[in-house]
Amino acid sequence: MLYSMSSEDIDTRTRILEATWQLLEQHQGQGVKMSDIAKAVGISRQAVYLHFASRTELMIATMNYVDEVKGLYERLNQLQSAQSGAESIDTLVEIWGNYIPEIYGLAKAMLMTKDSDDAMAAAWNNVMGCLRDVCQQTIEMLAQEGKLAAAWSIDEATDMFVTVVSIPNWEQLNKECHWSNEQYINSIKTLLKRTFVA
Repeated sequence: MLYSMSSEDIDTRTRILEATWQLLEQHQGQGVKMSDIAKAVGISRQAVYLHFASRTELMIATMNYVDEVKGLYERLNQLQSAQSGAESIDTLVEIWGNYIPEIYGLAKAMLMTKDSDDAMAAAWNNVMGCLRDVCQQTIEMLAQEGKLAAAWSIDEATDMFVTVVSIPNWEQLNKECHWSNEQYINSIKTLLKRTFVA
């Protein structure tokens, strides 16, 4: 007979995901151990492993949980109402720029782990693949309008778009240069439109 999770198991799993997310945000992705998560939930470290076989599995599940709780894909649906490529740039930067602070600790932890963990790298590449897709759709809209600046191919413009809005660049401006998130969003909108819109 297949094992099915009880409502208590589901609740414990959700509490683990919530605790992982909160601790990673509080500590900006650094120094959070499985024992810290267990303590925050009020269960044993071994009990965490009953729900998640590894730290990597927990991190990936937490990212998926946060995307769902924060309604990332519903937010991205706003792009469908953009009337032009330039408006799509503004909308995408607004969505992503406001989302990064909500997932920064988790993203930072994944970034620090992915170079030594193939499963984490695959999960991170999937996240970045989704971001690349929406950036490319915006660039293609500009091209279809005849408004993509002549210096750019669609692929090269997409590469640059993804790089400009990358989390390390947000981190540099927000954490190191002490830009407000509003300043970041407004400046990136201006930069991208001046770069890509003919």
